Amino acid sequence: MKSLYSFIVKPYLDRYDNIRDVDGKELVINTNIENHLFVSKKAVVVSTPAAFDTDIRCGDIVYVHHNIFRRWYDQKGKERNSSTYFKDDLYFCSLDQIYMYNNRCHLDYCFVKPIKEINDLYNKKEKEYFGILKYSNKSLEAVGLKPGALVVFTPNSEFEFIIEGELLYCMKSNDIAVTYGYEEN
Repeated sequence: MKSLYSFIVKPYLDRYDNIRDVDGKELVINTNIENHLFVSKKAVVVSTPAAFDTDIRCGDIVYVHHNIFRRWYDQKGKERNSSTYFKDDLYFCSLDQIYMYNNRCHLDYCFVKPIKEINDLYNKKEKEYFGILKYSNKSLEAVGLKPGALVVFTPNSEFEFIIEGELLYCMKSNDIAVTYGYEEN
């Protein structure tokens, strides 16, 4: 089974990532299907497109856009699958909806780890618009930005991912505005 232009993916575990383990017990932290923050973004590639070759292979772990697995309610209150739903927990995924595969950034995307805010007067955990480049891409490395670089990014350009238990912001390369060198400096 192959799609002409799309990947076929399935959720890595479940469609929603809304259960946490607390002292050996399951805690459901969200029961609302509309909240995009709890939609799973981790997937497994089942089939690659027939129309072109790609480095992404069947069985690869990929991080995708949250709307692929999302469910929603129509005007009559009936629960529906996203437009990417294919069948039997399989979904279509276009090339530009894949942000990372096998811990390598895809296309023009990168991942930035937020920096903790050290000023007690601010009511935020992370320092706004500052971070450390965790996963780079070819275009950033071409201009000398490698993982570990301290960067500033543009407002409202980031969206959250939890990758290997760590909060990271995904954004495009053009959203990196300034670099301050490397964190060890």
